[in-house]
Amino acid sequence: MHDALLDRLQRTAAVCCLVMAIIALLIARDWRAALSVISGGVLIGISFVSIRGGIEALDASTGDRARRSNLARAVVKMVGRYALLALLAYVMIARLRLHPLGLVAGASSIVAAAALEAGRLFKK
Repeated sequence: MHDALLDRLQRTAAVCCLVMAIIALLIARDWRAALSVISGGVLIGISFVSIRGGIEALDASTGDRARRSNLARAVVKMVGRYALLALLAYVMIARLRLHPLGLVAGASSIVAAAALEAGRLFKK
């Protein structure tokens, strides 16, 4: 099950992240600033896909036995994805020494995309 609004939100977030990365590159004149923004966008993208996949898995379950199996599988996948997110965030901040504000800016791309999509819906 794919929701057109969520697909559009995902694409808009990617565009917002790229625009913010270009702005960071122009302001800081350092490629690491743009890399920080894109890395934050990757983190929020993984989180978005994780939450969306978990909800779709729960929605697709039917019977009691099948629902328990799907629920367990969805929980294990979400825990795994969030463990991966924690590892990636650690590597980005501690090892790659990416700027935390750039990571936050990239992670806020989903918020910017949601605001744009809300504006589009209100405009209609």
